[in-house]
Amino acid sequence: MADTDAEMAVWCAGEDWCPITTTATLIGKKWHPVVIHRLLENGPLGFNALKEEVDGISGKVQSDVLDDLEENGFVDRAVVSEKPFRVEYSLTERGRSLEPVIVAMRDWGLEHLTEPQED
Repeated sequence: MADTDAEMAVWCAGEDWCPITTTATLIGKKWHPVVIHRLLENGPLGFNALKEEVDGISGKVQSDVLDDLEENGFVDRAVVSEKPFRVEYSLTERGRSLEPVIVAMRDWGLEHLTEPQED
């Protein structure tokens, strides 16, 4: 697991852009903010329960997303029981610190996006 207190080293497109490119690099992938949002809304979830909350994601993609979020210190993975084997995913402090960003993304979408028009 990543050291959640360490600063993250990512590519930057210029000194004044660095905070934006850092954030975009870490949560700008299609499913990352959705998974973070669902964990913010629901608290810790098992793999299957999380998959039910993230409509349209495949099990393989969800697994990859969770691995990436765990590696970057946003998500904790805990074994809840071994028989039957069950894991639970929760946000770390770093993951929870993204709440204002995720809420701002949601609010912007609610204000500016419209439903697709039917033909």
